[in-house]
Amino acid sequence: MARLRRQTRPPNARGRRYRYIGPVELKAAVRSGSGGCRISSAADFGGWIAERSAAELAEPFTFVVGADGALCLAPLRSEHVACADGDMVLSAGEISFTRDEDRWAVGEVSNQSTGYCPDVTSWSAVARALDEAELGRPSGFTHEVVFRRCPNCQEHNIVREDDFVCVFCDSDLPATWNMDPAT
Repeated sequence: MARLRRQTRPPNARGRRYRYIGPVELKAAVRSGSGGCRISSAADFGGWIAERSAAELAEPFTFVVGADGALCLAPLRSEHVACADGDMVLSAGEISFTRDEDRWAVGEVSNQSTGYCPDVTSWSAVARALDEAELGRPSGFTHEVVFRRCPNCQEHNIVREDDFVCVFCDSDLPATWNMDPAT
């Protein structure tokens, strides 16, 4: 007799989860509980943004979308792995905010994180997190970064101008995201 299986959501139902793949010494320096400020509502963002100085608002912030789907923010010079408290993320990058009439909105947002190297497809997780925080947002990353690991020399590359060639060994790079050898 066949057994019925209870259907559950797969662990990555919110999107691909990205492990930290940057320098090990940066992850080793992360102190538990020192992550970015969790923003899961408009009230959370309102309290956080009210504490920012004009100088801080003039430059982008480091962000991650945690595996739970919540946006976490930290000063620009923070490491993404510290912002994520060393955990896996659904996306990571840089983000800036502007005041749009009576509400805050995202001015620019990218997936620029050389520690997590998220694919451009991680935008959907960012969009959901921004919608939860009731922040106006663009329809996609305003600056997309395409990351690829060279299958030949294993170096991490940023693909520029659709030139899928390794800058280290001149090998062809794959068309699909392959940064984490464990996935």
